[in-house]
Amino acid sequence: MVGWAMNSSHRFDDIPAHRVVNRNGLLTGKIHFNPPSKMEELLKKEGIVVVNDAVVNFESVFWDPIKELTL
Repeated sequence: MVGWAMNSSHRFDDIPAHRVVNRNGLLTGKIHFNPPSKMEELLKKEGIVVVNDAVVNFESVFWDPIKELTL
């Protein structure tokens, strides 16, 4: 479901699709950006450190909706 939503998101400028990385913090979705380096550039603009297509200290920036959303 996430993949379907992400594939559709590139038509809109206000969806922060660059923040969606895989469960290990890898920038596997960069192939959907033009150029592919744009995903990393956008993350770095937000202060996220990326090395070799992976978010450094991923655990510290990972958003866990189960922990952070109150139902």
